[in-house]
Amino acid sequence: MNLQDLMVHRDASTRTVDKYLMAHEGRVIAVRRHPAVLLFPVLVALAGLIMCAFVATIAGTWWIWWAWLAALGYLVWKVIAWSVEFFLVTEHRVMVVNGVFNRNVAMMPLAKVTDIALERSVLGRMLGYGEFVMESAGQKQALRNVGFMPYPEQLYLEVSSVIFGAEDGSPD
Repeated sequence: MNLQDLMVHRDASTRTVDKYLMAHEGRVIAVRRHPAVLLFPVLVALAGLIMCAFVATIAGTWWIWWAWLAALGYLVWKVIAWSVEFFLVTEHRVMVVNGVFNRNVAMMPLAKVTDIALERSVLGRMLGYGEFVMESAGQKQALRNVGFMPYPEQLYLEVSSVIFGAEDGSPD
């Protein structure tokens, strides 16, 4: 099973992305961002837990735990937002769909994409994510940088082959 089959199979149960596809368009790649996008909210929740435990121990007050509930609520909100955000590539366009209550769809036609680059920070290399930077012909696009892409090298090759029409050069 290649990466493309895995990505489509993994997200086949999500009907969220299907409503943004045109009738003649099929999903080629549909992935969520890497879970590392949740690192900051997790750190906020953990720091809040430690601080609240310290203050509750020193001051002996119980109401401080409401502050931790706010930090925990922030984490839950970010997890929900992450779960409904998708990066999509079809035969005709590249899209990022996100938003819990207000849905946002950033789209770029494949014909406008002139270059795609993969950038990886040290942390991204350690955790397994990267950032796509797409250049387009014309003016500034809404979809230029797409961060926290999972399995970036494989995804980069798949996206590049869809965008630039390169066939797999491996022997049969």
